[in-house]
Amino acid sequence: MPKPLPHDDYIAAVCEALDKTGPEVKDGRTDDCESRGTYCYLNAVIELDMQPHGLLLIWEWHTGIEADHGEPERGPQWQFAELKDDGSNEHPTDLPVHGYASPEAVAEAARRVAAREIQAGSPLGYGQWLGWTGGIIGGSWERADELHAACAAWAADETP
Repeated sequence: MPKPLPHDDYIAAVCEALDKTGPEVKDGRTDDCESRGTYCYLNAVIELDMQPHGLLLIWEWHTGIEADHGEPERGPQWQFAELKDDGSNEHPTDLPVHGYASPEAVAEAARRVAAREIQAGSPLGYGQWLGWTGGIIGGSWERADELHAACAAWAADETP
């Protein structure tokens, strides 16, 4: 049995919120990953069943250790990417929610992506949303402080 990860409960809550409001969750998984083989980060991927090919919601929590080498700063971020015909995905774009967004905020943002109110940005315009001027959607999860502490404790155990 895999070792529980700090973000398992959070991602489960997001999947539950999505199942209540749509788009429908096809698959959701959490993991810890390596970047350049030198440090780990926490990751979650939620695949949504949408037309025509599907949508990925991606949550990552980075240690920030290699931020000076182009890796993300310490902390969480949400992104989305549309799936292509061949099963690969488009370049991820930032989802306009807080890193520890409430599950309902993530579901609302996903609904707006599905409705094409929020569209993927250019890889050169990282963090920008085409056609979206509504700012950050929703607030933070009520257990955000607990999640942040658990992620930080995980990072202390995983990084040199």
